[in-house]
Amino acid sequence: MGIIEKIKEIEAEMAKTQKNKATEYHLGQLKAKIAKLRTQLLEPPKGSSGAGEGFEVTKFGHGRVALIGFPSVGKSTLLTMLTGTHSEAASYEFTTLTCIPGIIHYNDTKIQLLDLPGIIEGASEGKGRGRQVIAVSKSADIVLMVLDASKSEGHRQILTRELEAVGLRLNKRPPQIYFKKKKTGGISFNSTVHLTHLDEKLCYQILHEYKIHNAELLFREDVTVDDLIDVIEGNRKYMKCIYVYNKIDVVGIDDVDRLSRQPNSVVISCNLKLNLDRLLAKMWDAMGLVRVYTKPQGQQPDFTDPVVLSADRGGCTVEDFCNHIHRSLVKDVKYVLVWGISARHYPQHCGLAHLLQDEDVVQIVKKKDKEGEGRGRFKSHSTDPARISDRVKKAPLKT
Repeated sequence: MGIIEKIKEIEAEMAKTQKNKATEYHLGQLKAKIAKLRTQLLEPPKGSSGAGEGFEVTKFGHGRVALIGFPSVGKSTLLTMLTGTHSEAASYEFTTLTCIPGIIHYNDTKIQLLDLPGIIEGASEGKGRGRQVIAVSKSADIVLMVLDASKSEGHRQILTRELEAVGLRLNKRPPQIYFKKKKTGGISFNSTVHLTHLDEKLCYQILHEYKIHNAELLFREDVTVDDLIDVIEGNRKYMKCIYVYNKIDVVGIDDVDRLSRQPNSVVISCNLKLNLDRLLAKMWDAMGLVRVYTKPQGQQPDFTDPVVLSADRGGCTVEDFCNHIHRSLVKDVKYVLVWGISARHYPQHCGLAHLLQDEDVVQIVKKKDKEGEGRGRFKSHSTDPARISDRVKKAPLKT
């Protein structure tokens, strides 16, 4: 029996099992088995040499956005509208067969937009090049899920289910669970809140399913069985997703108003070029890019080429800003002068831990070289060896 057949058999057993207090331990073990099998499904087959066939797309720019959706929803047209890169669009499905990149120039930054082939139901099991599409999506910063506003709402649930089956968690944050494997000592179970979905016995059974008999568990929030399995697996990626409803020019105004009021949703029309600026603004807010401008000492700030930071790509502190310029710059920094939203007054003396905001101006003040301080007889630092055994004995004052 293959892995897919095993997964379907366990899902059928879960569907038959009634959900109550007596069966929650059995259902928890079944969920852990499905998670293990899905992880095996994503691994390359044993004995295979090298990586499988995929989309070779080099990372470029300050951020990466992936377009995901069913065939013929307008992904290629949207890429052409936003980037100017030609992506073939036609009235039949599966027009795009490979990954086509484009660059969006927005707010002095370069954002890479990827047009991926349409995925279908069962993509997590490898249907319709689904694995390659999802693998590229995992390397993106945010996901734009393009949907057809004239079709049923079930497409959104199908796509979300397919992405969650391969470890992508959309618009969710990592659960507040501390988990660490140990060599000895058994399982340590602690909680700072009252757990309503889990208890100690259920946690033990899930850990034993993974053959983990020595570990530390600390729950800082009321979580579910699925959250615990995600933490144990350790290969989940939590991403922001914007639901883009295209073709609003063929539906009524009531449907457009209802779709636009849903969280993390934007309504557009590529045919009439409606609301594309709102989509770019929403995408910019979701990516959380921080533009920092540099100011040389005694000169005007350089507002032409900013240093772009992101919380998902390293961080937004002064130390991250220095590392972005050069790795060896941090040890030479004495302090920095900051102008902008993050500063309390202009300019503010800040250290390496200061958190920068968008459109801040930063001037770096370096430490002075101690060896070159002073001249001649007023030199304050000697270049003689500092060891006691190498010190030169002074001549006596009187003979």
